[in-house]
Amino acid sequence: METGISAVKRKLVLEGLDCANCAMKIENGVQKIDGVTACSVNFANKTLTMEMAPERSDDILEKTKKKIRILEPGIKVLEYGAAGLQARSHKGGSSKHHHAHNQDHNHSHDHGAETVDDDHGHSHDHGAQSVKIMVARLIAGLAIGAAVFAFSLSRELELILFIVSYLIVGGDIVFKALKNIVRGQVFDEYFLMSIATVGAFVIGEYPEGVAVMLFYQVGELFQSIAVNRSRKSIGALMDIRPDFANLKTGDEIKRVSPEEVRIGDLIIVRPGEKIPLDGKVIEGNSAMDTSALTGESVPREVSAGDDVLSGFINKNGVLTIEVSKVFGESTVAKILDLVENASSKKAPTENFITKFARYYTPFVVIVAVLLAVVPPLLFSGATFSDWVYRALVFLVISCPCALVVSIPLGFFGGIGASSRNGVLVKGSNYLEALNDVKYVVFDKTGTLTKGAFKVNGIYPQNGWTEQELLRQAAFAEMHSTHPIAESIREAYGQKLNEDLLSGYNEISGHGIQVVFEGKEVLAGNAKLMKRENVDFAAPSELGTIVHVAINKQYAGYLVIADEVKEDSAQAIRSLKNLGVKKIVMLTGDIKAVGDEVGKKLGVDEVRSELLPQHKVEELEKIDRQKSSKEKIVFVGDGINDTPVLARADVGVAMGGLGSDAAIEAADIVIMTDEPSKLASAIHIAKRTRRIVWQNILFALLVKAVFLLLGAFGIATMWEAVFSDVGVTLLAVLNAMRVLKIKTNLV
Repeated sequence: METGISAVKRKLVLEGLDCANCAMKIENGVQKIDGVTACSVNFANKTLTMEMAPERSDDILEKTKKKIRILEPGIKVLEYGAAGLQARSHKGGSSKHHHAHNQDHNHSHDHGAETVDDDHGHSHDHGAQSVKIMVARLIAGLAIGAAVFAFSLSRELELILFIVSYLIVGGDIVFKALKNIVRGQVFDEYFLMSIATVGAFVIGEYPEGVAVMLFYQVGELFQSIAVNRSRKSIGALMDIRPDFANLKTGDEIKRVSPEEVRIGDLIIVRPGEKIPLDGKVIEGNSAMDTSALTGESVPREVSAGDDVLSGFINKNGVLTIEVSKVFGESTVAKILDLVENASSKKAPTENFITKFARYYTPFVVIVAVLLAVVPPLLFSGATFSDWVYRALVFLVISCPCALVVSIPLGFFGGIGASSRNGVLVKGSNYLEALNDVKYVVFDKTGTLTKGAFKVNGIYPQNGWTEQELLRQAAFAEMHSTHPIAESIREAYGQKLNEDLLSGYNEISGHGIQVVFEGKEVLAGNAKLMKRENVDFAAPSELGTIVHVAINKQYAGYLVIADEVKEDSAQAIRSLKNLGVKKIVMLTGDIKAVGDEVGKKLGVDEVRSELLPQHKVEELEKIDRQKSSKEKIVFVGDGINDTPVLARADVGVAMGGLGSDAAIEAADIVIMTDEPSKLASAIHIAKRTRRIVWQNILFALLVKAVFLLLGAFGIATMWEAVFSDVGVTLLAVLNAMRVLKIKTNLV
């Protein structure tokens, strides 16, 4: 949904959206409004995201609200920013999703009135009220129906009581169906149910008419409970939003909303509390539980001077933190934003179902009409009431609820499961794309390797000792900011006294020349030695070599190498096991180093000495080899990989908590810096797809069987409703399994 700067993005919360079919109708309706360029309704967290022309945005917004009121009068439309306040004003209002629309990310300062009194204290949904009313109605309807059976009454009285019972149980369904017909929206499940049950009354099957409506309502009740449970478990997964911050002003500590804290303010975080904003520890030390953000179970130790991110949970010490980002920019806000918007980018399977449902219902209604009218006209002995009944059964069975509900929930659950594992997927479409990944391209430094250099070997010559050689090199590299220089200073590990140095001269592209303790020291690459005519033998070790000469006499060399990450080799093995055809490693490093790392990890191909722009060319070469269905993933650490991330079918950024540019450009962000998480994400994607397709096939199969049974008069209306409700319920419960996926890959 990439659009230019010209489009304005707005978000609405649809309070009370609990049928997936309605979500589809709203999406199609709003899409047609003049000036709306894109619209997506996220059934799983009840939001509508739309893009529109900026000059008429208010007008379009009004039209949208009006359209939703017409399509679904029962839904309350709230502005995204105000939703948090609204939720509080009718306490317990939308506590089931308060965190989902409690923040207004990029303009998070219009929350003046927001109090810290959050909805955590009481978890009763506003759904609970309607559930109670519904249960009371069902019991009343059932009691009247049972009474009619118990006493032998006159036919007229029986009919009246059945009608009363029917209206108590299903009056609202008939009313909704009539309202929709008036608005020109004929085909939906209310219409199907009303026609079927009213039809049953017309042909004299009173008890059946009541019972079917009763059963349908019980099913709807269970379905909305199941959907809410799955919404809640997905919500709880992302409930990393901090509720308050302890702001320190002078000597007093005040509890405020995270939105009120400014950059540079000091906050106190006590044991057991969430860190509300990104910042730096000023005093105190503690262990951090980072699992909500990174999926890592091992606590991370922090002390004064360390950076901490919002969403970490403070385990044992009291910390004073200086805030470095406002709430809207902090890690938690970004992650919540990503996960919330993830399901607005729909997977092809989801779009297919939406289209399918649009043509399916009218088709079924036409078939039902033919079923009612044609056989009695063509065959002698076929009675109208018999075939009308079959047609009604056919209608009840045909409702496409199970498909429409379980698929978005399945994908949303998949996105939730991966974020629990430290992988942020920015859309169901990317989750689905992971199933077709056959080529994986890794950047080397910072992705497969740690990107941190380390002195691996010290090789003195001509009578120098290892310690002395390292000391000379460390002083020579004292002022250099190069990572290699830092690694030499770290290896030496002692204080460097500047007074011992004079005549510091950095020779670009070669190395450094200094006078140290009266001797001239040269430290640099082979080119420097040649330039200064120092005689040396080229070493065979791999890695970056720093040669040292003292008074133009060769003193030896240091080998500096980048360490491979602990799980890199395992990541490559897991990807192979998951069916990836080819794994390629790209690096700007010299060929010898690239080949060595490639061999160690078992990648299929290594392409070395590349500049960032060449990486895109290499990716395009691979792109030309693959078939149109196969997908390429590029995994990079995002600092200079932005163009390649954007070019790949699926761009994966490593350690996205570091680089903002990477979060923007990538489609998937791995938050733990572990390449093996890519295999976990593919594993989750495959499981998600399997569960979604199980639901599609299961629903269609059961429907097909019952449609046939209904058409031949074997299945009655009881079985029809039972099959419809049962399938939906099973499909929703199956979709919830996605959340339980474990990714302990070997």
